[in-house]
This record gives sequence, structure tokens and C-alpha cells, in this order.
Amino acid sequence: MSQELGNRRLIVRLLVLVVAMFGFGFALVPIYDVMCQAFGINGKTTASAYEGAQTRDEQRQVRVQFLATNAAGMSWEFRPTADDLVVHPGASNEMLFVAFNPTDKPMTAQAIPSVAPSKAAAFFHKTECFCFTQQVLQPGERIEMPVRFIVDRDLPADVHHLTLAYTLFDITARKPPVARNDG
Repeated sequence: MSQELGNRRLIVRLLVLVVAMFGFGFALVPIYDVMCQAFGINGKTTASAYEGAQTRDEQRQVRVQFLATNAAGMSWEFRPTADDLVVHPGASNEMLFVAFNPTDKPMTAQAIPSVAPSKAAAFFHKTECFCFTQQVLQPGERIEMPVRFIVDRDLPADVHHLTLAYTLFDITARKPPVARNDG
């Protein structure tokens, strides 16, 4: 009888564990969304999350340099409209990047950002970025793509220069674009 009772307890414990794991799986999505919004990761930042909480530091200036490169096999022209900006921490800023598809085929691209120095990356908040979505350009199409950002007032005092670099990848083979019929 004690063997049968032990087996029943084990089965009940295992069923409770399965139900708990199932519930935890459902809870992960809202937990993930809250964490992304709180820490500004995975493109889930909003301008109001930083603009309302930060005031502009007029006493401090930071130079933000912009770089644009193409990954191997990417034929688009891709560049920022300026090499750099001098910004005040806490202020909202914007830079435009230009992309041009010189080919005779529609293409899909994805930009991957990086911020240097790495210790400053947590203090650079993109509130809007073309890197959050895939870009589709038709043959001969040119587009201006904004990146809006805030350099956090808590940026370490020894950091006076940041670099925001984008690498543009051709992902047409993974996500073929649909040609538009504008006529």
C-alpha cells in the first residue's frame, strides 16, 4: 500500500510541475515585454520613456559619430546624411540615413546597429530606428530612414564620443520582397 501511495504522490507532484511549467511558459511573453520596455532592449523603447524622465544637460556635449557599411554581397548605397552630431545628454536627436537600391530587382535589407564604446551602449537609447524593421526597396528606389535617439544623462563622465554604426545585410533570399505596381 505504501508503494502505491508513493506512486500517487509522485504523479501528483509531476502533474503540478507540468501545470506550473505550462503557466510559466504563458507568463514569459508579458514578462519579456515588461523587461524589454524597462531596459530599452529589442527595439521596444519609446520616446516618452526617456524624454519625460530626462531633462537636457546644457553643460555637457557629446559627439555622436555615424557609420554605415554594407555586409558582403549587399549592393545598396547606404550612408548617413552627416558624419556626426554634437548633442546634449537628455535631448532628443535625429539623424537620417539614405539607402538606394541600384539593382533591377526589389530587395529586402536589415540594418544591425552597434554602439561604441561598449560601456556607453546602455546609455544610448534609440526611440525610433529603421533597424527595428526590414526595409524593402524597389529597383532604383531611394529612401531616407530616420534614427531618433537620446544620449542618457547618466552617461559616464569620461565618455565624450560615441559611435553608432550600422551594417546593412541583404536578406532578400530569406524574405523575398513583393514588387509594387505603381502604375
